[in-house]
Amino acid sequence: MPVRLRKFIGTILIIVLVLLYAMLAVTIATLTLAQSPWWVHLLYFLLSGVIWVLPAMWIIKWMAGPAAKK
Repeated sequence: MPVRLRKFIGTILIIVLVLLYAMLAVTIATLTLAQSPWWVHLLYFLLSGVIWVLPAMWIIKWMAGPAAKK
């Protein structure tokens, strides 16, 4: 697959990932954290704000292409 196409597809995938993940994280927060103290909200949003990076890293690694063989 050409690098340009791979980067285009990866960009679209990251945008979709961030949008879906944000909607899911906010939905979970509103359904489960309504009566929780402030520090539970803080921990939840800190963790959920970082966890999306893991699948994004996989997509970025895929966008970069296969590793060069020595």
